[in-house]
Amino acid sequence: MMPSHARVMRRSCLVATVVLQVVSTQAIGAQPTPALTARQIVDRIKQHVGVPWDSTTVDTFKDGDPDTPVTGVAVTMMATMDVLQRAAAAKQNFIITHEPTFYSHRDGLADLEKAKDPVTAEKRAFIKTHGLVIWRFHDHWHRRSPDGIAVGMRQALGWERYRAAGSEFRFTLPATTVGALASTIKRDLHIRAVRVVGDPKMRVTSVALSPGAAPFEAQRAALQSSGVDVLVIGEAREWETVLYATDAVSEHRRKALIILGHIPSEQAGMAECARWLKTFVTEVPIRFVP
Repeated sequence: MMPSHARVMRRSCLVATVVLQVVSTQAIGAQPTPALTARQIVDRIKQHVGVPWDSTTVDTFKDGDPDTPVTGVAVTMMATMDVLQRAAAAKQNFIITHEPTFYSHRDGLADLEKAKDPVTAEKRAFIKTHGLVIWRFHDHWHRRSPDGIAVGMRQALGWERYRAAGSEFRFTLPATTVGALASTIKRDLHIRAVRVVGDPKMRVTSVALSPGAAPFEAQRAALQSSGVDVLVIGEAREWETVLYATDAVSEHRRKALIILGHIPSEQAGMAECARWLKTFVTEVPIRFVP
């Protein structure tokens, strides 16, 4: 008769063999989870953005193959060559940009290619060589309620608690001066320089924020409002809003204009976009690239 310890050992070996066979069979039959593509991530964005998707939009793919498997997502304000280089180095092959990639609102390439523009050609070659995909997220991020850019900017400036009821862009701040307000904004948004039209010593409380490049009519209406002391904008044509504000100051009206530059006036809103994306895209790393 086989010793009891030998029978136990033999039984254990048989059990281990069966377990190994089951595990081996499962490993062979298992299919790897397919990687998310850029197109699939955009489909998720459309499902989560909270507003109907408009077919007439600049929010489209600008370059690269939308069906490329995504290794990482870079969210940015503008897909500059520098941003693309940093994204590629970090293995982030899907770039979501708020502003154009190819120098016009609709990223038209026909005239650039016809002119054989070397800057555009090198940028497109880099995108192709590194397998990058570029998609713009502008219209619907603004149309989202609340406006995604406005949310990020209010948080960066610390103005959320001062927001006027019923408005995303009007604020009643603790009394300060134009000069002090400009300095605080410069510090909080990490801007190298801001431009100011108006008396730096003028006391103010009522502020309107107009990020990006709003039309002159909208910027003028804000400055004209009796409830606005200071208008903070991204950018404007010199002969439009800047001239209007200059004339208002020369007429001794209690008005001031603070110009931040387009990117600084919206960039925190795309940092907010990266945070938002992480709530429903968890399979790949997502990073904000300033």
